Amino acid sequence: MELKIGCVLMASGNAKRFGDNKLNKKLNGISLIDRALNAIPVDKLYKVAVVSQYSEVIDKAHRYGFTGIKNKHPDYGISHTIKLGIDELYDCDAIMFMVSDQPLLRKDSVSQMLQFYKENSDYIVGMSYNGVRGNPCVFPKEFYPELRKLSEDHGGNTVIRQHEDRLKLFCAHHPDELSDIDTKEDLENLQNTEV
Repeated sequence: MELKIGCVLMASGNAKRFGDNKLNKKLNGISLIDRALNAIPVDKLYKVAVVSQYSEVIDKAHRYGFTGIKNKHPDYGISHTIKLGIDELYDCDAIMFMVSDQPLLRKDSVSQMLQFYKENSDYIVGMSYNGVRGNPCVFPKEFYPELRKLSEDHGGNTVIRQHEDRLKLFCAHHPDELSDIDTKEDLENLQNTEV
């Protein structure tokens, strides 16, 4: 039976280090949120949910054909985004959590990681480069209760640390795919870069 894998795109952060809503900022002419939405391999997924505090991101998610979930309490931290996503996708056999500030992440890498997960579906699978884990990460359903118990700004890392023996890494094609944008300087440093 085909595994039903869902995707939660987490786009709720306050971007305190960046200073304002970074999702509308552009890298090489394309906004970070569009880059994140375009990196989702829809053909490999059962459902996609985009969780955000921003109405314009929710509207954009709908235009892509995804479910938009309004996060009314971004101040509760990333754990609340995770809970909202799991509650929406609880019928899925596994959920891939993606962040929205990795603008060089390639759809084909994510697609190949999902295939790798299907071949290792008893494990948590994280994208990595040179053995260093980053995002996205796929969690089998058995971990949903633990993920739902997270609080404040504790994310999936907290669960992974409790189950290192259940983690497998999928290597990205290029190290910059795991680069995230936390500051305006990060964005400037990646301009004119594509992978």
